[in-house]
Amino acid sequence: MSDVLFSPFKLKSLDLPNRIVMAPMTRAMAPEGIPGAQHAECYRRRAAGGVGLILTEGTVIDRPASRNMPGIPFFHGDTALAGWAEVASAVHAAGGHIGPQIWHTGSTRSRGEWVPDAPVESPSGLVAPNDPRGVAMSLEDIADTVAAFAKGAADAKRLGFDTVELHGAHGYLIDQFFWAGTNTRTDAFGGATIAERSRFAAEAVRAVRAAVGADFPLILRVSQWKQQDYAARLATTPQQMSEWLAPLVDAGVDILHCSQRRFWEAEFPDIDGADGLNFAGWAKKLTGAATISVGSVGLDGDFFGAFGGKGSGAAVLDNLHQRMEREEFDLIAVGRVLISDAQWADKVRNGAPLPGFDAADLATLV
Repeated sequence: MSDVLFSPFKLKSLDLPNRIVMAPMTRAMAPEGIPGAQHAECYRRRAAGGVGLILTEGTVIDRPASRNMPGIPFFHGDTALAGWAEVASAVHAAGGHIGPQIWHTGSTRSRGEWVPDAPVESPSGLVAPNDPRGVAMSLEDIADTVAAFAKGAADAKRLGFDTVELHGAHGYLIDQFFWAGTNTRTDAFGGATIAERSRFAAEAVRAVRAAVGADFPLILRVSQWKQQDYAARLATTPQQMSEWLAPLVDAGVDILHCSQRRFWEAEFPDIDGADGLNFAGWAKKLTGAATISVGSVGLDGDFFGAFGGKGSGAAVLDNLHQRMEREEFDLIAVGRVLISDAQWADKVRNGAPLPGFDAADLATLV
């Protein structure tokens, strides 16, 4: 049954041996924003353990207050980029493939007391509906941010990464432009429709595509839910989803990384039933783009419990196999279980007993 997970995947210059992706997971263990030898070894071990593609933790672009926690790594500056070059080299030496997730956290709050040394920025100076924080971005701020995403992507290609992912999900900056609750702008970057509010993301994608060329694969992570509102939905119908995502694919996105809390849940069950297409499935059907699905793969509990120190037991992969056999989506991203066991992918391949997730493993980077 695992054959479909271990079939090759090729798109442009990306040539993967299997369909398993290490999901980007914030660890915030980069002192002064600089990734070090422990990061290289951490990612190397997952590549050696059989993961087809590694997406790094979110690493921020060159903008004031672009991160909301200390220890989040930078993807700018000579020292940080030299550290990331070592990470890519270590993964490649283990036979793996890797792309950085480049990020701007917008006006989101830290889980601790840390405050950045510049005002946080967002589309409208809001962190959630009717919840002001920071400043609204000027048109100059927007242009500079688009340029910073493009510069980060160009650096990823220059450093030898295999792909790059823009983080456009989970209530962070790009997603704050998508969401009507945090984008109340009346200029060309706002609007009543999701298509209008997608302009910022589309401009960032076009700038990145121009910076990396036609053959370098570009991934965009998107979500319906926000950390500010787990029940939020940008698209309540397939038509709205098409209006949201199709222009981004037209702008240059190759792969949509569709984040949901539980990958087996149908996106529009009123249309195709409780076992219908998930978010990634509908995104692929509507846009024609390749998609990555994600959400509690191999575990019996979703990731929100991890923040409270709750672990999860192992879960069977039958539903995953069935969806991938139907070619509902192309790749599957795996998160917490890979923190607990770097050999998870090889264990799936070999039919070995699978582990669960121990929340204590979040405290170390190994």
